[in-house]
Amino acid sequence: MQYVGFLAGALTTAAFVPQVWKSIRTRSVNDLSVAMLLMFNAGVVLWIAYGWTTGSMPVIVANVATLLLNVPLLVLKLKS
Repeated sequence: MQYVGFLAGALTTAAFVPQVWKSIRTRSVNDLSVAMLLMFNAGVVLWIAYGWTTGSMPVIVANVATLLLNVPLLVLKLKS
C-alpha cells in the first residue's frame, strides 16, 4: 500500500514544479506571501519529522522533495 503514498506524494510535490520554474525563470515572486511560504515550509519540516518518527518513507520522500522545491521560492521572495 506504500505505492499509494508514493504516488500521492509525487503528484502533490509535482504540483509545485510549474510555480518554481516560472518564479526562477521570471525572477518574480511578487504574488507569493512570505508568511505563507514560511508557514508552509515549517509544516513540511514537521511532516518530515512525523515521517521520520513513524518510519513512513512516502511521507519523508515527498516532503523532502517538496521542501527542496519551496526553499528556492522563499529565497527568491526574501531577496525581492
